[in-house]
Amino acid sequence: MWSVEADFKKILREFLSENNLTQTAFAKEIGAKPGQVSEWLKGKAKPGYDYLKRMSEAFNVSADYFLGLKEDY
Repeated sequence: MWSVEADFKKILREFLSENNLTQTAFAKEIGAKPGQVSEWLKGKAKPGYDYLKRMSEAFNVSADYFLGLKEDY
């Protein structure tokens, strides 16, 4: 299991890869700009509560997964 300090960019990168999603498609699905997703993937920024909620709802995935608190979504 990932630690609480799990690397969000790694989690997001793996999620996109496993679900055959581009940064642009992911951004569109959650109502974000592609540039924001790019910053998350580079580790320069992390999504706030609203985006975490949108990710969870859009993809029917627990926020705990994106937070690195559980390995499976």
